[in-house]
Amino acid sequence: MPSKLMMFFVGFDIIFAGCGGLIMGFSLISEQNMRTQPTVDNVAPNLLLDQCPLTAGVVNAIFVFVTFLLSLPALFLPQNRGWLRAQGWLVVFCAAFTLGLGLSVWVGTLDTRRHLSDIWGRESPLSQSLLQQKFNCCGYFNSTSPPFIQDGTCSSALVAAQKGGCIGKFSAFANSYLDKIFTALFGVVGIDVILVLCVAMVLKYRQEQERYRHIDEKNGLGGL
Repeated sequence: MPSKLMMFFVGFDIIFAGCGGLIMGFSLISEQNMRTQPTVDNVAPNLLLDQCPLTAGVVNAIFVFVTFLLSLPALFLPQNRGWLRAQGWLVVFCAAFTLGLGLSVWVGTLDTRRHLSDIWGRESPLSQSLLQQKFNCCGYFNSTSPPFIQDGTCSSALVAAQKGGCIGKFSAFANSYLDKIFTALFGVVGIDVILVLCVAMVLKYRQEQERYRHIDEKNGLGGL
């Protein structure tokens, strides 16, 4: 019967692989959604996702899957420690990779308004109009800077001036949306750290078992 330590290790190893699946799925689905026709519902998330390291997320997930596969020999070879060491170092690498992704998203939130201003200026009138409809605002800073897009939400200069610019609502949405992404990535790093500790404990346990086995062999108890 497996020890509690091994069950704990296997459990977090599976969770580790599941986190890789989540990163892969989120990255691929996000890239697919970004290629769809913009609508009021998806225009803001897609613009923000375009600033996220989605391709790097796919690469990170691939490393996670490779690391998980390398852990299988460690499970089926109870006396081997080489595979465990390799897995431990790869988990550390994956944790550092994921932490880098999370930090890159977090750093982007520190200067949200300037980044969003650049994004707004690069977008087509259609996307700007959809953003105005989503946040019920006109223009970015205000209705004249840059000039608002005339649509159903901003039907005239008077209406546009009364509604105000999109900077506040768009920034609040961006911060909330990106906070969830980098918080999730930091949570994955936490899982990685726990798995590294599990690997270290299993290595220590196997080292002790090997030492006891050598002692038994010296005492002529190798067959017990």
